[in-house]
Parts: sequence; C-alpha cells; structure tokens
Amino acid sequence: MDSSQIETGAPLSIEIAQIASPPITLSPTSTSTPRISKDAIRTSLRASTVDGVFAAVFSIGTGGILLGNLLVELDATPVVFGMVSSIPMLVNLFQPMGAYLSERSTSRFQYSLRTHGIARLLWLILVIGIVSFSGGGLNSNQLVILSLLILVCSHFIGGLGAASWLSWIAMLVPRQLRGRYFGLRNSIANFTELVSLPIAGLAVSHWYGGSIQGYGVILFLGIFFGIVSLGCQYFQVDMNPQLQNTYYANSSQTTEIKSDSVPNEPGEISEAISLPQMPTPQNQIDSSIWKNSNFLVFLLYFGSWTFAVNLSAPFFNLYLLDTLNLDISWVTFYNSLRAGAHMLMLIVWGRLADKIGNRPILITTGILIAVIPGLWLRMGSSPLDLWLWLPLLHIFIGANWGGVDLCNNNLQIEIAPVKNQSIYFAIAAAVAGASGALGATIGGFIAQFAGSFGIAEVFVVSGILRLASLVPLIVKKDLGS
Repeated sequence: MDSSQIETGAPLSIEIAQIASPPITLSPTSTSTPRISKDAIRTSLRASTVDGVFAAVFSIGTGGILLGNLLVELDATPVVFGMVSSIPMLVNLFQPMGAYLSERSTSRFQYSLRTHGIARLLWLILVIGIVSFSGGGLNSNQLVILSLLILVCSHFIGGLGAASWLSWIAMLVPRQLRGRYFGLRNSIANFTELVSLPIAGLAVSHWYGGSIQGYGVILFLGIFFGIVSLGCQYFQVDMNPQLQNTYYANSSQTTEIKSDSVPNEPGEISEAISLPQMPTPQNQIDSSIWKNSNFLVFLLYFGSWTFAVNLSAPFFNLYLLDTLNLDISWVTFYNSLRAGAHMLMLIVWGRLADKIGNRPILITTGILIAVIPGLWLRMGSSPLDLWLWLPLLHIFIGANWGGVDLCNNNLQIEIAPVKNQSIYFAIAAAVAGASGALGATIGGFIAQFAGSFGIAEVFVVSGILRLASLVPLIVKKDLGS
C-alpha cells in the first residue's frame, strides 16, 4: 500500500488504494487519517500523462480529419458532416446518467475500464465494415450509416464514463499545479498528434489498396493504442466514489503535504499539495447545485460558446477537402501545424493560468477565436493561400485554442465541489453537448441547402455569436474565485 498517515484537524475519509494493491476500505470513524503519498501522486500523474499519449493516437484514428476523409471518399453530404460533429456532443446529454452510475460504483478504475473499454472496442465493427466494403459486401451509403452508428454507440458508452474520469483526475492533481500539469499533459498529447497525424495521413493517402483500406489499417492501430491507454490507468491511485461523497468537501480547510524540492518532470510534484478535508456528513446530492451562481454562469457561457463554435467548425476541413480539393496528406499537414502550436502554447497557458487565473485567458483567447470564421472566408486555392495563409491560420487557431481548452477544463474543476463532483461535470457536459450538437446540426442544414453563400453566412453568424458568448465571463468578474 503506497501511502502514509498525516494528522489533520478533521477526519479525511476516502478509500485511497493503489490499483496494484488490494483495496483497503477506511472507516469514517478511524482515528488515523490517510493521505495520498507523494510517490503515489507522482506515479499516478505520470501514468495519466502516458494515458493521454496513447489516447491521442486513438482519437486520431476515430475522429477528426481521417474520419472526415473517409466520409468524403464515400460521398457523404454536408448534413452527415454536421452529424459527425454533433453526435459526440449530443450524447453528452446522457453524462448525468453516467455520473449517477459512477457515484454508485466502488472503483473509478473499474468503471472507466468498463465504459471506455467497450466504447473503444466497438470501433472494431467499423474495421470489419471497411473490409466488407473492400470485398463488395457493403456499398458506400451502408458504410456511411455504419460509421454513424458506431460513432453514436461509442460516444454514448464512453460519455457515461467521462465525468467519472474527470472527477478522478481532479482529485489526483494538486490544486496549485493544476494549470501546469494539465498544460504539460495536453501538450505532450498534442505533440503525439503532431507527429502521428502526418504519418497517418501519408499512410492513408498512399496505401496500395486505396485510402479507405488505408484508413481501416490506421483505425485498427488506433483501437490497439486506445486499449493500451486504459491499461495505463491501472497505475493510478484508485478511489471509491461512495466514500469520496460520504463527507462534504470544505474548500476553506486544507491539509498541506510538503514534498521535497525536485525538478519539474511529467507528473512530478515539487511544492505543497493541498487536499480538501471532508468534515460534514451528507449522503444526498447537494440540493444547492442550482443555487451556485458561479456554476450557473459557467453553464450559460459554456453552452452558448459551444453552440457558436460548432455552428461553423465542422465545415472547415470539408472546405479544404471538397471545395479546395486538397489531398488528405496536405490537410493533415495543416492540422499538424495547428497541433504543434496548440502543444507549445499549452505550457505557456498553463503557467499563466496558475498566475492570473482562467477567466482572463478565456476572454482574451475567446475574442481572438471569434475572428477565425471571418479569416476562413478569405481563404482560397491560390498558391499564396495554400503555402502561407492557410498554414498561418492553422497556427493561429492552435495557439489560441490551447488556452480555451485548458482554462475551460480548469475553471469547471475550480467551481465544482468535491462532493458529487462528477455530477457537476456531467451537467456541464450535457449542456455543452446539447448546444454544440444543435449548432452543428443547424450549420449542416444551412450549408447543404443554401449553397456556398450559406456557408459564408454560417461563418459570419458564428463569429458574432462567439463574441456574444463571452459576455457572462466579462460580467461575472469573480467567476471561479
């Protein structure tokens, strides 16, 4: 058992067990109180970082530009592209149900293994479908429908475990290091995407059996790495959600665990760690969830932001692949530039967030991202656009999205209390998922039935709504404080 004892002013009763060891249930009335040891935290954060690397490879194969290219090869309509973007968000409506189920489990790891494991293995059905398509067993329309069905089922089951995973990792990452750790973790994951995406794009584009067969091979490899990433979670400190929720978390009382000064490495802890104490028994879901003004303002911002972004976002790659008729290898190169900028800036945004907070960064980067749809309207197929402006645009997008992704995640962790934390995360995901799916769906219908002018109109409206969605952040100056 990789843990030791620390004296506190009030009982801290959570079942904290190293996955590799037998679980030990700690009584709420125990005279001694547990802590997560420094070494256990280091091991957990390193494992989570490696988990993020392999999960990034999985996401490359099951979404983004490679899945979009498959649909282009199958002559899918813009409505299908809108559905591909809206489905992962729409199924987030079921995250509260997943959070409810996770809070009644006894192990974050086991629950994650069941939900994400099944969700990732489902993609093997699409691999079989591609093999059947190559042999003439399925036509293009049937393969498009199969792709959508797998997308729905996979994201639905995976969504049931998303809030539980976020609550798990939020309990492991020390509050003082949250920005830096998530910045570093996401940066390493983006570096993986930066390296892997062009290789995958070249493999798909130059596969001897055609790009559809090539995608099937990449998809199979992605599934393999996705399962490996779940294996990394075995080395994280496990937690029992039921005991985590036995007591309220009192954010004003903390226990500091001093660690030695060591160099910052992935998953390394080099300063005081604050763990919340839980002094007040309470077994029911906090009824004040709808009285939390910070949380409600965050929901308003997050929902309106995802609607505005997804009104136009699904059609950028479609524009490159279909309108400009670019080869998949070039589009993956552009996306790699974006991933590279995202990776480099995540470390900067993470350190900055720890110093000035998440809200100022969200406002600044949000304004910059609001102009992106207007910039897309100026892109064409001239050599200057292809060799200069499109690469610069993707770098600009990646750099600013790093701040938005990181600070949105950190802000909701900061706002949500420890008790029933996954419920808060699930509600936020459900609101954002519903609004994002609605935006993508509306954008898809406008793009298909209004022609090229309709796409331009969607881009303009999206930019205006992105600016409008920042108003709650601007007005609520104490958000997250």
